[in-house]
Amino acid sequence: MVSTSRTAHSIEVTAEGLQEELARLQIQKQALERELAAVVAHLGSVQRALGALASVIGAPADEAPEDEDIAPATSRPDHDEDAHKQYGRLTEQIMKYFTEVGDVDVRARDVAAALDRDTDSASINAVRSTLDRLVASSRVQRAGRGLYRAGRS
Repeated sequence: MVSTSRTAHSIEVTAEGLQEELARLQIQKQALERELAAVVAHLGSVQRALGALASVIGAPADEAPEDEDIAPATSRPDHDEDAHKQYGRLTEQIMKYFTEVGDVDVRARDVAAALDRDTDSASINAVRSTLDRLVASSRVQRAGRGLYRAGRS
């Protein structure tokens, strides 16, 4: 017969393991939520860019291709608005960072660290994606492979 203390110990070990798993899953959930917010923001900006290009070309904006598997951005206004606010705030934070550091080459990871967004790869990738969009809009320059510099005014 198994002793009561051995059974109690086994239950304690199982409970500790489950607590550790719960903490890990909560961190993973937060990282995925941040990554989803960045993807939703990027999706919105791509849709707006396609609409602008369609109007320049002369095609109606509703002819712009849309992924059928993704619900339109207007279907979840509260979530999309929050993601857009986060996206805009990140862009503003990055531009403020570049005005503070001046004419210096920096890596995306350094920018993420300065903004306290280097906790996981999803956050760093969100900073990297935003930097790439800022390069495309000529607000930031690419100074070399993986290096960014404030755009010339």
